[in-house]
Amino acid sequence: MTSDETRIAYTLRLADNALVLAQRMVEMVAAEPELEEELANANFALDYIGQARMLYTHAGQLEGKGRSEDDFAFVRDEHEFRNLLLLEQPNGHFGDALVRQFLFETWYLHLLDGLIACSERGLSEIAARAIKEVKYHSRHSSQWLVRLGDGTELSHERVQASLDDAWRYTGEMFAADEIDVAFQREFDGPDLAAIHKLWRRDVEKTVAEATLRLPDDDWMLSGGKQGRHSEHLGFLLAEMQYLQRSFPGATW
Repeated sequence: MTSDETRIAYTLRLADNALVLAQRMVEMVAAEPELEEELANANFALDYIGQARMLYTHAGQLEGKGRSEDDFAFVRDEHEFRNLLLLEQPNGHFGDALVRQFLFETWYLHLLDGLIACSERGLSEIAARAIKEVKYHSRHSSQWLVRLGDGTELSHERVQASLDDAWRYTGEMFAADEIDVAFQREFDGPDLAAIHKLWRRDVEKTVAEATLRLPDDDWMLSGGKQGRHSEHLGFLLAEMQYLQRSFPGATW
């Protein structure tokens, strides 16, 4: 894999993460527990869509084949997406969606911090913009986890179950493959092993504050970064890509 191919592949992973998470968050509109949270969720989803757009545009410029952000988002098939498995899982109830946000955003915040210092200028500039948004997102999801975990007996039990269920998807965030290794080596990219320690520290602190129990590190699911997805992504893409697939080339 050439340096340009590494940059494109790494950028598309980031873009797919942002887009798939945004789509899941959009599905939660009108399903939040209170109006303030409804507005926050919608705004956070727009933040991730904005990040996805910047990243897809950057990938298209690197590729040089004329593909736009819409081409990457709406006309690629399921196996071409490289997002984390965690992000494509169904929303479930509010606690399920919240735990997904918390686990991902705690990781994403450290990843963006590492990208700011990398030598890939385009990604460094995008990360510097995105981290301002994700800092707020991460603080928001952490506060909600504490609120639910240290809330009623029912909220505690349900969010603990959400944490236990989502935990099996977290290992993929730190499983460095050839693309992660090459990007770190060639562009001084993020060190996933070092990020794992920081993520674990932050997660343990918030989980303890929420009076929850940290799940055991048993068998972890993976494959999303290589294009092997759960059945849920296909349904998500079918809805998201419907208009463009039905009317190819349609524009507003």
